[in-house]
Amino acid sequence: MFNVNWSDLFSWTYSGVNNSLIGNGGKECAEFIPTYQKVVETLLFSFIGIFEVSYAWPRLTLPSKLHCARITGSETCKRLLLAVMCLTFGIELGFKLASQQFIWVLNPCHLITMTQIFLLVAPPSRAVTAIFRIQMHCLNGATIAILFPIVNTRLLPFEAQTYFLQHFLLLVVPYYLMRFGGPYIPELLGDFSWVIFTLGLLFLYHWLPLQILAMLSLVNLNNMMCPAVSDPFHSRWYRIAASIHQTALILVHGKLYTVICSFLLPPHCHAQAPDNCSSCAGQKSVAGDGVAVAHKASSVTTNCNGYSKSQ
Repeated sequence: MFNVNWSDLFSWTYSGVNNSLIGNGGKECAEFIPTYQKVVETLLFSFIGIFEVSYAWPRLTLPSKLHCARITGSETCKRLLLAVMCLTFGIELGFKLASQQFIWVLNPCHLITMTQIFLLVAPPSRAVTAIFRIQMHCLNGATIAILFPIVNTRLLPFEAQTYFLQHFLLLVVPYYLMRFGGPYIPELLGDFSWVIFTLGLLFLYHWLPLQILAMLSLVNLNNMMCPAVSDPFHSRWYRIAASIHQTALILVHGKLYTVICSFLLPPHCHAQAPDNCSSCAGQKSVAGDGVAVAHKASSVTTNCNGYSKSQ
């Protein structure tokens, strides 16, 4: 049998990370928080994440018929935006590979970039609508990255500019998808099940795989080991503070983004989801096999083109 040294096998993904830069990683960063505190925080927020996912899952709803929302956007513009998105992300991946810091691709903003690329190429389906709604509540990271940029580790030419362009596109793509129509429709403003579900997924991703990989590689993935240089809550309790203020921000950010987009959309577009399209067989739950009808929306009058008005 071959003896495989997994550290050497994947060293190309993190060997270029400069641990001398504050907040980048290293042993000092890994020991910023005592081990017992890490264990307690991980158990606590993992439990919260499981609870949120379990609570929200049976309450998630999707339009029962895709044709309830008409497609109003241009396919050419969609492909152009896809090309710009792929080019920008490709350059970002090139920087990561050239500097042997590919491990940073596990940060949430890169995952959301890949998700949006998928949304731009995937054929219409209820699964696409579900993924669209989840990523709508992950956009707070792009806003924070623009308002509180961390570019002290970006030393290659145009690497910082690519950072800003990528996060700017993260905020542009969902708006255009909403303008395009079809499956790209957010939930109703009063429906917080998708927000809570997304919160649970983010908690589980950060506190389990991301933190474990950060500790194994000594790379400060999304600041799970030590605070960023721009963190206003710089202390050993920064992760608890971040969990609290990010929860509050996520609960508000996606809804506020939807409201702003509603005002910016042309008159023939509508940001609200026709989940209750009464003439399209009602609303179906995501839970179970996705076939059971949750209820008929007799209190809503909809013309099945994405326009709905309560009676």
